[in-house]
Amino acid sequence: MPPAITTPATQKSEIGTLEFTDGYPTRETAAKLRDHLDYLHGVDTFLNTIHGVSTYALREGFLEAGIADGDVAVFSGLMDSASLFLTGNADTVYFWSFLDLSQGPLVVETPADTLGCIDDMWFGWISDFGLPGADRGQGGTYLLVGPGYDKPLPEGGCYVRHSRTNHITLIGRAFINANPGNDPAPTVAQIKDQLKIYPYAVGGIGSSIGAYLRGRGPLGAPGTPASPRFVEGTGRVMNTIPPNDFGHFEFLDRLVQLEPAEALDPELAGQFAAIGIVKGETFAPDERLRAILDEAVAVGNAAARTIGMGALPSDGFRYYDGDTAWWNMLFVGGFEFTNPPPNITADGVQLFPNRGARQLHSRTSMFYTATAITPAMCMRLTGVGSQYLLANVDPDGNPFDGARTYRVRLPKDIPAERFWSLTVYDNQTRSMLQTPQRYPRAGSQMYPTPAAEAEPDGSTVVYFAPTAPDGVAAGNWIQTDPAKGWFVVLRLYSPLQPFFDKTWRPGEIELVD
Repeated sequence: MPPAITTPATQKSEIGTLEFTDGYPTRETAAKLRDHLDYLHGVDTFLNTIHGVSTYALREGFLEAGIADGDVAVFSGLMDSASLFLTGNADTVYFWSFLDLSQGPLVVETPADTLGCIDDMWFGWISDFGLPGADRGQGGTYLLVGPGYDKPLPEGGCYVRHSRTNHITLIGRAFINANPGNDPAPTVAQIKDQLKIYPYAVGGIGSSIGAYLRGRGPLGAPGTPASPRFVEGTGRVMNTIPPNDFGHFEFLDRLVQLEPAEALDPELAGQFAAIGIVKGETFAPDERLRAILDEAVAVGNAAARTIGMGALPSDGFRYYDGDTAWWNMLFVGGFEFTNPPPNITADGVQLFPNRGARQLHSRTSMFYTATAITPAMCMRLTGVGSQYLLANVDPDGNPFDGARTYRVRLPKDIPAERFWSLTVYDNQTRSMLQTPQRYPRAGSQMYPTPAAEAEPDGSTVVYFAPTAPDGVAAGNWIQTDPAKGWFVVLRLYSPLQPFFDKTWRPGEIELVD
């Protein structure tokens, strides 16, 4: 009998000594392994469901703030630090909604000159709209179809998109840089005038009489375009952050019960089932399992936070060669967390070979730190979309201390066609840092804080400190909290080639005193 296929009578392990009687586990070993397997399933479930629980927490936050499904939260004065949103920005006008497709498809007419995406309740990408979408920034009509819908769909006249979940989220960002004084009011007015959301009328627009006469569908009246109820978001106190304790599993169970079983991959659903979360069943862990899951969520959260803060260099998230704190988690796996986004060459799109594997740490990092997903977040295409670099530590590898003063130098010709910005976030909440400075950002726009002033050589220096350094312009200082750690995101909207070929590179964030 080859030794490699046998199990020894005694085996040392991290969970203690495991004992077998000619291959059969003792009662104590079986109980020990049962507990450990439950623990492993709990950790895996936490790490593999951050994206879904995050989406569910967002919707819960909206509902608790009085923003119902179908309503649209619009941030007329831009998003500030009053609410808790994972790495939201204070540069664009957000308009954000959750929609319910369980009663039938919905028509969404999107406003022009926006950057937006539509995701399902597992943050699975459904469609872009606006500049990277099918309407290419001109505004378009999208027909959003939920799972199981089997009635006729239009022949044309709209962009048909299918969702695997009944509930979906629509996230739009509209620009203010072209407005005099970067005033958001004209942009908000355009959103409210052009955004329409209404039920799809079967056999209406997009369905020809010819198709009806050939028996290919009914004939009906066109749907009636309708404006949604807009709810002001600026200054509204909301918590959209998912819990990092046992509440994570409770949110996951509610999400599983909310959506069709078919929305889940059976392998992933099997992890949930292993700890008692099953569609159509009550999640009620006993005292033993509850204690194990409490431990699993603590370790899972610690692991997710470590990955989500870019603290594992082996993950390959560093954007530049050599010693640098600037990183981005998306370029190793793209928006689907499988393969890097394609290169854009003179001969067209150059795809990377399919590796056939999910980049799990990339996905964990993304959704522990941020919300929504779209190809526009990591495509190597100039003049469209947005790009992001994060930094969590100084050149010595120390996390930023809110009681100290730091500075960063951005070389001249910052590669952003529309605008650039730096925004500071609270390490704990991953939301905008709350200080007397409501908008913890600096950038090229003059609203909602003064535009950053350039140095004589064209570079721009921004300071991070609890009080404004002497002689530093208001637009070049972001306030920190002495009691809190922080990190920063550099945003480039409509990025230019020097970002992608890395001939332009931001300086490191250095400690001043």
